Amino acid sequence: MAEIHVITDEPLEVALRRFKRKVQQEDIIKDVKRHSYYLKPGEKRRLKQALARKRRRKRSRSRARSRSRR
Repeated sequence: MAEIHVITDEPLEVALRRFKRKVQQEDIIKDVKRHSYYLKPGEKRRLKQALARKRRRKRSRSRARSRSRR
């Protein structure tokens, strides 16, 4: 759980900005979104495979571009 201590005479906006930064660093938002709905094991597997295909496609495109620059 993200927690910050507000320093005396610190503006609320600054404290809020520090809190948002800490939440982002700890990946709390990503975890909440992941747990916000249930995925069946088969759906989870298909999603994982689709993300792997997307990463492979992206990696192969970037490699092809770097080779063509040589």
